[in-house]
Amino acid sequence: MYQPLPAGVAERASDIRLLICDVDGVFSDGRIYLGNQGEELKAFHTRDGYGIKALRHAGIEVAVITGRNSDIVSARMKSLTVPYVYQGQEDKMPAFAKLQQQLELSPTQIAYIGDDLSDWNVMQHCGLAVAVNDAHPYLRRHAHYTTSLNGGFGAVRELCDLLLICQQKFATFSGSST
Repeated sequence: MYQPLPAGVAERASDIRLLICDVDGVFSDGRIYLGNQGEELKAFHTRDGYGIKALRHAGIEVAVITGRNSDIVSARMKSLTVPYVYQGQEDKMPAFAKLQQQLELSPTQIAYIGDDLSDWNVMQHCGLAVAVNDAHPYLRRHAHYTTSLNGGFGAVRELCDLLLICQQKFATFSGSST
């Protein structure tokens, strides 16, 4: 729908039962806005929110593993009903291993979308490793799929649509993106 798929991506996507997302640079554009009183702001795209809700409606679990701690992330993921949120994870592998064990999934059933080198350690253990369009060049070169859209501008939705299309569950959700 967004771009031609590299060989094998559709097959990989058809097996996914869990999507793990980084936050900064994936759900957001990677910039952190700081106000005069030290308040932190992030912008999230509503299309990404719709995609996450559509995945959950289709029975695909969603998790977030991020290196930073943010009340904004907690609030956004709660509004999207994301049940697994791991913040402050400089090493993302323990959270990944916990999710894999808790949900009883094989690596081929897990997709990960990231934007920087801190994501690579997990991505190389997943059945579908996805880099956003403006990710670090190393990630783009080694990912199974690179989105056509940048992080914070619908890249998560692009991946959600891909998963739903490959699993023949696209257009089965009609909820909201909030």
